[in-house]
Amino acid sequence: MSEEQAVLVERRGRVMIITLNRPDAMNAINGELSHGLWNAVKELDADDSLTAGIITGNGRAFCAGMDLKAFSRGEDVGPLSEFVRAGAEKPLIGAVNGFALAGGCEIALTCDLLVASKGAKIGIREVKVGLFAAAGGVFRLPARVGYAKAMEMALTGEPITAEEAMDAGMLTALTEPGEVLDAALKLAERIAENAPLAVAASKSLVRSAAQGIDEDTLWKMQIPLQKKVFSSNDAKEGPTAFAEKRAPNWTGT
Repeated sequence: MSEEQAVLVERRGRVMIITLNRPDAMNAINGELSHGLWNAVKELDADDSLTAGIITGNGRAFCAGMDLKAFSRGEDVGPLSEFVRAGAEKPLIGAVNGFALAGGCEIALTCDLLVASKGAKIGIREVKVGLFAAAGGVFRLPARVGYAKAMEMALTGEPITAEEAMDAGMLTALTEPGEVLDAALKLAERIAENAPLAVAASKSLVRSAAQGIDEDTLWKMQIPLQKKVFSSNDAKEGPTAFAEKRAPNWTGT
């Protein structure tokens, strides 16, 4: 299977849908999936006609984590590390169906917003096989589910249900089975109604604040973002469209 087959890309208006496509392996991460995911995210960020992306999984799982057979063969999964460290400049929504475990959970945690179907399970199980969630899971979970639940998940290796994740504030929406992608797409389309550069800048600052960066640093971080957004063509288009009582024509420039 090529990386184009392991990760499918579809465009719907200003939204890119990225589908992990190894359903027989519960979308476990091998070399092709790792490369395909990272290439898709870079394509999303490079395309001015796109505002937001969705990551979901084909079949009964979002992603069950690392493909240990592929790992033992020495397949290159380095791009996954690049993705979980860098994320995307544009908003990413994780549409979690079935299982998001270990590395799959860490892919979900790299997304900015999460929706999940009822009965889905989310967790970092690495301690059960002598490892720990070294792709961001152990230090990103507290911001999503709180200290106590994050510590419990990290030390027991036991997943939580989508219902528990919703109660903990991890999810934006909880859906019926089979409806999670539609819910993610509706959310992405709401985001895509807005100016792409402004959306990306807002995402960057919210994430930085959530990571505990102090306010003085955030003000400094905002300066180049403000210059880029406020001098953009879209910054002219927005007020013009408002005055002319029409929908804005965003270009992402």
